[in-house]
Amino acid sequence: MINYTDRLALLMQDVVSRVPALSFIDMADVLVFARPGRTSAEGAFATCHCLSLPPSEPGYYFWRDRHTSCITRRSEWFVTKSPVVTIGARQVKYMLSFTLPRFPDQSLEKSRKGRWYPGMNNTWIAKLDTVVHELYHIDPEHNGIRRTDRIDGAYSAHCHSNQFFEQVAAMVTGYLDTRPDPAAYDFLEHDFAGLEARHGGVVGTSFRTFPSYPHRFLEALPVQPGCDADTPGVEVQPIRKGQQPMHYTENDLHIRQFMKETSRRLVRKGQFRAA
Repeated sequence: MINYTDRLALLMQDVVSRVPALSFIDMADVLVFARPGRTSAEGAFATCHCLSLPPSEPGYYFWRDRHTSCITRRSEWFVTKSPVVTIGARQVKYMLSFTLPRFPDQSLEKSRKGRWYPGMNNTWIAKLDTVVHELYHIDPEHNGIRRTDRIDGAYSAHCHSNQFFEQVAAMVTGYLDTRPDPAAYDFLEHDFAGLEARHGGVVGTSFRTFPSYPHRFLEALPVQPGCDADTPGVEVQPIRKGQQPMHYTENDLHIRQFMKETSRRLVRKGQFRAA
């Protein structure tokens, strides 16, 4: 069976070695994993997850009475933290997740990105575009998701813009102009059904908490400060501890076979890493 996440990681290594704008990326800092995503469902084909964000400033949630607008209850003070993911002795800074089988079944037709590839009808170009797209989200300073600027140079609050899509398309074209070995990307030429027919199945790295994976989490401050909202009758609710681990290692990875409507765990990934 084809290990789709391993093939994606190898392709990304080839891309960052050939595209100057992405050459700062060390793939040893990036973990590639698979998430469930049906072809018929809406949603992202892939996502870039940053693990290098520092804890947030302390804060709390509060609720008001809809009639009086008075605060009736609030949460404990908390900070938001990123989980720690380590492969061996190395801490992962970013994770790139790809949805199966949705990602292999995408195409340029009726896609927003299609306008940047005039005259191209190769459906696999859409997948290569998505791969480069997610790599381009990695910030050179590892301070989160890459910020984008508007045409006038001002900061944009959005991660995507026409300029962003245009830059990604230019990198895709530039990569192909270097004449990479087709063996690096030929797996993109097949949709999910074609991969299953060709390889007898599609597998990928996932987390043992599947379908969940490392997320930012809330942690209550050990010393709770006072609060202006603390008037008589205001209830303070404790922050619920999450069920997910705060530290993941290679022992939390496993291989999973993905099918059209479901998936199943095969073997533990163990010390064999995904990227």
